[in-house]
Amino acid sequence: MKHVTFALIGAGGIAQSYASAFENHLDAELTAVVDVRTEAASALAGRFGCEEFASPEALFASGLPIDAVILCTPPDTHEAITLKLVRRGIHVLCEKPFTFTSESARAMAAAADHAGVLLTMGSKFRYVEDVTRAKELVAAGIIGDVVLFENAFTARVDMTKRWNSNPAISGGGVLIDNGTHSVDIMRYFLGPLAEIHAVEGKNLQGLMVEDTARLFVKSRSGIMGSVDLSWSINKELDWYVNIFGSLGTIQIGWRQSRYKLGSAKDWVVFGQGYDKVQAFRDQVTNFAGAIRGTEILRINAYDAVASVEVMEAAYASLRASAWTGIETTRMNLSHTPLSLPTLDALRDNWNG
Repeated sequence: MKHVTFALIGAGGIAQSYASAFENHLDAELTAVVDVRTEAASALAGRFGCEEFASPEALFASGLPIDAVILCTPPDTHEAITLKLVRRGIHVLCEKPFTFTSESARAMAAAADHAGVLLTMGSKFRYVEDVTRAKELVAAGIIGDVVLFENAFTARVDMTKRWNSNPAISGGGVLIDNGTHSVDIMRYFLGPLAEIHAVEGKNLQGLMVEDTARLFVKSRSGIMGSVDLSWSINKELDWYVNIFGSLGTIQIGWRQSRYKLGSAKDWVVFGQGYDKVQAFRDQVTNFAGAIRGTEILRINAYDAVASVEVMEAAYASLRASAWTGIETTRMNLSHTPLSLPTLDALRDNWNG
């Protein structure tokens, strides 16, 4: 089978990580790079010997055959660019945050479904091997019933000159930026989320957005969760996910992952930690396989919409200083290996 041909739209930092996933890939080929910054587009395109363009319109006008796009522009552009792409029959992997509002996310998903193309959200942690192994352990009942879930993404990063701290472009601060990963991981392990309470911490960088925040979450099945997020502190933790069950504990770490049963003396190591290149490569592989029809998307359009719905509720909670219910679509396919339903079915579910 021929390679699935990809274009990268946006040639910034996250695009560099995706680009690395294409090196010597057996199923996917990077054939174009698009960026208004011509120097950035030229540098990345030159690395792969592919075409460069200054805009999506220039790419369309070239007639270059493209199967799929990885969208790596800031989130304020995601809806407009995605709609242009799907209406031309191009599959889209849209980097997180998917978009700002659930209305926007639903419009993107409905348009992709109507066009008969795949739409997914970039969420690298679902493709980290240790995360998928931990999910298998939880599903097998190794640690019994899950009672408590903890996650932390904290690091000292100067955000004063980055677009991520401009709310008009980013939609918020560390909550939407890193928290999108957190809520997607939580949904992966716990299923649909029911309620959320977001609290902002001390703003050390003087940003227009939150640079430290804490989330408290409750799943529909009654499991409690908490998330620590910060651009201004580093908790120096070896484990970014802790899952506590009635029979034991699972820890997913940066350098190692392990589990321990309550009655056992020693920890059992099941993974060797976070491998960024592996995660991005497996995400591209899964997307290419789904386009070919040989794999099921690990993150479908419903997951993308749900992530926006959770973040929307989180910011509502932040403003109200109170627990806030999470309104989600009735049909949640995050754990169901089915293709997207028809546009009418999407509308029926979203309209309740």
